[in-house]
Amino acid sequence: MPKFKIPETPPTINKTIRFPSDVINDVENAIQGKDCTFSSFVIAAVRMALEDLKTDTE
Repeated sequence: MPKFKIPETPPTINKTIRFPSDVINDVENAIQGKDCTFSSFVIAAVRMALEDLKTDTE
């Protein structure tokens, strides 16, 4: 059985970006009542978009 390993927090960079109000509202509605932060949602969405772009260029 694998042993428990305390996860490390990846290094981050603080970046200020502006979102249209409707996008903010849509994200907040999507994550309401879920164990997800706005930042986590945006990071997951950006990672997926980058994977899609990578797939499109291959």
